[in-house]
Amino acid sequence: MNIWISEGLFNQIMTSLYPVSSKTIPGVKWGYMNPRGKIQIKLIFDDAMEFQANGLAVVGLDGKYGLINHGGNFVVQPIYDSISEFSEGRAQVIGKEGFKVIGASGKVLTSKAYSFIGSFENGRALFGEFLEDSQYLYGYLDRQGKEVVPATFLTANEFQDDKAVVQFQSKEYALINKNGKALQKYPYPFVGNVGEGLLAFKETEDGKFGYIDVKGTIVIPPKFTSAMPFEHGRAIVNMAEDYGNEYGLIDKEGNFIYPPVYNDIHHLGKNRVAIGMAIKEGSPFYGSNYALGMTDGTVLTEFKYLTILNFKEGVASATTGKETYFINKLGKMAKGLPIVNGEGTLTLEGNLIKANIDQRITYYDGSGNIVWRQNKIIPISQRYKVIEKKYKPNKDYLVYYPQIEGMFDLGAKQKVNEELKSLSQVKPVQSGIQLESSYTGDFLIKFYKDQLLVIEIEGYDYPFGTAHGMPYRVYAHINLINGAIYILADLFKKDSDYVKVLSDIIAKQIKEDDQYSYVFPDSYKGISVDQPFFVDNKTLYIYFEPYEIGPYAAGFPTFKIPFDEIMDIINTEGEFWKSFH
Repeated sequence: MNIWISEGLFNQIMTSLYPVSSKTIPGVKWGYMNPRGKIQIKLIFDDAMEFQANGLAVVGLDGKYGLINHGGNFVVQPIYDSISEFSEGRAQVIGKEGFKVIGASGKVLTSKAYSFIGSFENGRALFGEFLEDSQYLYGYLDRQGKEVVPATFLTANEFQDDKAVVQFQSKEYALINKNGKALQKYPYPFVGNVGEGLLAFKETEDGKFGYIDVKGTIVIPPKFTSAMPFEHGRAIVNMAEDYGNEYGLIDKEGNFIYPPVYNDIHHLGKNRVAIGMAIKEGSPFYGSNYALGMTDGTVLTEFKYLTILNFKEGVASATTGKETYFINKLGKMAKGLPIVNGEGTLTLEGNLIKANIDQRITYYDGSGNIVWRQNKIIPISQRYKVIEKKYKPNKDYLVYYPQIEGMFDLGAKQKVNEELKSLSQVKPVQSGIQLESSYTGDFLIKFYKDQLLVIEIEGYDYPFGTAHGMPYRVYAHINLINGAIYILADLFKKDSDYVKVLSDIIAKQIKEDDQYSYVFPDSYKGISVDQPFFVDNKTLYIYFEPYEIGPYAAGFPTFKIPFDEIMDIINTEGEFWKSFH
């Protein structure tokens, strides 16, 4: 499939292409621009990643992923559920069968699928699989996709400097070479991977963590409740009991460079760390306010940043929540680089600066001029358009909501727009306080025809400290002439008993279609009078909330019912039907 367009010929393609997005009908579409902001590859994808060093980019289309080149041609057709970044010329793909390895040409190199394959490091990739006795073991593949080290380990790590730590059995770890030969064995219940010659370990199953050298000699006695690998002569450790956060930074003798009083610590490179104090004392899951520190214990800034990224080319992205900008290695605001309102990250991408702020991407040039940003106006027709509005009263409450322009009936327009704000969860939220949960909301144009506009409104509410949040989804079916917002009953004849008809159709789909095998037994009792739904030109879609009839991972179980199957109960003379027919 060739989806290339440009102002000139193929040889005018820039080597640097950047993923960009636009809100359209239907939904957000992605493509690629050159450094001047000119579109080089059409915005037709559902998802688009950065081009990698091998000249390929992962793109999503119709729920599947493939690889394209700079010409916009598919090197690998979109047939996979996911494709990883390339490492050492190899990428991991996931399909119906499981994980496989491909080369840059898209050729599958593994002879079978695995339940897990990691990235290639030192010419080896970790894989995992269930054996005939249902035991799950790990081994290693070479770059040709061959099992150079068979699945014999209970746990295993990636190779570093041609060595990796693996577990043979309980209380038996070993350092192996690339062929699986044990170079050193460790008789402990836990041993971590090598970090600058030292390995975290536990002497007893319920004991604490310390460090040994590669020969197994104890260098730092166990005294930590968690211990990370050493980087640049420093390691992050935790002293808190009962899953609390009391992080500190130690040297290779076990001396604290930063005392164990912090909610979080991150290595940033360039002998710098981000040290975080809890936003809410006693509740580490609310997150941290970070300061920039040096690895010698010097604190360079106040604890005012929500995030600090790793240093690259002498600068690091930092955000206060209200502003996002680059800081230098001394913690000062970097001169000559953009300062952007909002919370997010800035990254140096070739000749441009990519700003991912409040879940929207903008590109700037070196002078701070905008090269590209996602559109805030979505044209529906010559008359109608949808305007994207932003509501962010608190750092943990962000909503993008739709407002319709072009309706002649101003009273109907005001009523519709107020309802859209309400459905989008635009409501009073106190600023300057710590909320108990975070909420993000957005929308997309799902369908438009004649007088009918269908808008999907979604959100995600995450109570801090919980395993996961709850998604929110609702559809507004709007008549652009009179402002009516339709409900499911409006589609059917009054005496049609549509609830029973639709319930029976869905029951049959659950029984006969394997894609609904996840539905909880005996959980489906039929639909309700006001069952959530949406329509397009040919189909009625009925959906259920998470957990209602299936597991959380199933999301919103959705059932497709073609109009052709239910024409005898549809009110074809009704306002709803006539709005798009």
